[in-house]
Amino acid sequence: MAIRFPPGFLWGAATASYQIEGGWRDDGKGESIWDRFSHTPGKVQDGDTGDVADDHYHRWQSDIELMKDLGLNAYRFSTSWPRVLPNGYGKVEPRGLDFYSRLVDGLLDAGVQPWITLYHWDLPQALEDRGGWPSRETAFRFAEYAEVMARRLGDRVKNWITLNEPFVAAALGYYYGIHAPGRTSGEDAAAATHHLLLGHGYAAPVIRRDSAGSQVGITLNYSPMHPATDSEEDHFAAQIHDAFVQRVYLDPLAGRPYPHEALATRGFRMDMAQGDDMTRIATPIDFLGLNNYSRDVVAAGREVWGEPSPDDGVARTEMGWEVYPQSIYEMLMRVAREYPFKALYVTENGAAFPDRVGPDGQVDDPRRVAFLRDYISQAGRALAEGAPLKGYFVWSLLDNFEWAFGLSKRFGLYYVDYGTLARIPKSSAKWYRRVIAENAVAGA
Repeated sequence: MAIRFPPGFLWGAATASYQIEGGWRDDGKGESIWDRFSHTPGKVQDGDTGDVADDHYHRWQSDIELMKDLGLNAYRFSTSWPRVLPNGYGKVEPRGLDFYSRLVDGLLDAGVQPWITLYHWDLPQALEDRGGWPSRETAFRFAEYAEVMARRLGDRVKNWITLNEPFVAAALGYYYGIHAPGRTSGEDAAAATHHLLLGHGYAAPVIRRDSAGSQVGITLNYSPMHPATDSEEDHFAAQIHDAFVQRVYLDPLAGRPYPHEALATRGFRMDMAQGDDMTRIATPIDFLGLNNYSRDVVAAGREVWGEPSPDDGVARTEMGWEVYPQSIYEMLMRVAREYPFKALYVTENGAAFPDRVGPDGQVDDPRRVAFLRDYISQAGRALAEGAPLKGYFVWSLLDNFEWAFGLSKRFGLYYVDYGTLARIPKSSAKWYRRVIAENAVAGA
């Protein structure tokens, strides 16, 4: 039985600047923390970098043709802060701004709504050298960057996301050290958490001022936290992990205090707020973006991040993440029930599998088709039960540079041959084209 979506439901695909653009030193672009990190031996699998990635910086016009072929309503992409402001502030690089202006015009000409994410983890290295996100200054510099982008593109771009997954930027970059810039300090990670949110709070009204009639939101990662057993200890551990990963962002965005008591259990002291910081962080947003891939199964005394996946016979993607379609339903229903955000978008959902080009030159990926079908069906279920879901973006349009995993993991609807940079539609791309055309997904 087909699950149908309401008229006007938005179907999109998502990417991020460092993961696809390449052109890492072209046209005056400054160095980002990911340029520095990926060029540091031992930080990225196989020594891969985003120097070329998918070369989208030079192939954007043909990539828009792929979007047209899919019938996308919208394309979510991030802009590279150091491509526009090489030092993070001050002198603007006009060639960087011109690139994004041409991309926006091309999307609009193709009938595809541009959805801009201002920050998807590629902080200018010059700002990291001045303290990075643990420094309060970076929040103010982020608002200046938002102003530059909104003034140039705000006449045409009407959907803005300030930050993508600030938890990943703060925790994986400053606490676990497995993402750029590679620091391992709980104090730095806590400060980065607050200043990322503060940067959002300062940027949102700037965007509204300079992009009349725009919708402004933020995107968070979300995984339902399930205790590994029915023990009291595991239930408590799941609650603490939920506070550490999700509530530390959801609560202040909704005008609530940080979940201090729970965070203190993990050694996080969120005591750096000054003046009206919390009011600024809670500036009203028009929508909340949510990225979902799986759930987390949490046991007392076991760290969730960085551990190998258990050999438990559970279906998993190549990232080691459990295939658990109900996670997207649980996410949407919990946020709709407990928080006041008036519109929700799934801004990322997808799966990495070891795709191969077959003898016939085609890329058949039935596991991804099944994954997307089942997750989108669960999103439709949440919508039918009252969640204010307005759209869905698949991750990702293209195979790309997958952060510390380099080029080894493939999430795309289009296969990228990294030798030739040719794009080949997978069977999932053809499947998604039908979903968009029919505004419906056939149930499992």
